[in-house]
Amino acid sequence: MFIRPFISVGLAWALAVGTVVPSAAIEVQPTDEQIRAALAKGKEAARDRRPPDSLYARFGESDEGRPSGFLMTKLGRLAVMAAHLALRGLEPEPVEIARMLEEPTMSVVAMIIGTHPSFATESYMVLNQRGRLIKPMTVRYDGRASPSGEGTDRPLFKAKVVATFKYDEFDPLAETTITVFPTKGEAVSFVLDFSRID
Repeated sequence: MFIRPFISVGLAWALAVGTVVPSAAIEVQPTDEQIRAALAKGKEAARDRRPPDSLYARFGESDEGRPSGFLMTKLGRLAVMAAHLALRGLEPEPVEIARMLEEPTMSVVAMIIGTHPSFATESYMVLNQRGRLIKPMTVRYDGRASPSGEGTDRPLFKAKVVATFKYDEFDPLAETTITVFPTKGEAVSFVLDFSRID
């Protein structure tokens, strides 16, 4: 049996130290200040020894045995890259930053729970914004899910489903329902307000 959460959550570049301003996670064309803020956020995470992937915008439950996920946006990718490099005493190269800023898609990663190791095979994901369905460019999924503890009457398994969505096909400021459709079991949905993600 699946748990169905409905959770509300809220190429310019310079390494020069400047004013760091807060930025929304889903910025299609980040400003210089937002880019500097993302890079600084990554460096700070490395300094504090926080895992780089904790910098992605997360949604869902924090409980290991519940559905959850995260968004891989332009600014999120920059922060994670800066953290990885800072842990090795390195700085991002301008060409690496430019490559991430030119990325035409946002990735949505969902971790879903099922009762069979192959439950996520052929899974699909869509975004729903005010009744408009946005289909993904690509979808990848775990063919074999990992054990995720014991359920009430049988073992549970956790699988990853990753879909990419073109920035020019969805509204980065709209309330959005992310729905994952596994082959076996019920759909799992997450409700996010993209405008409030930080």
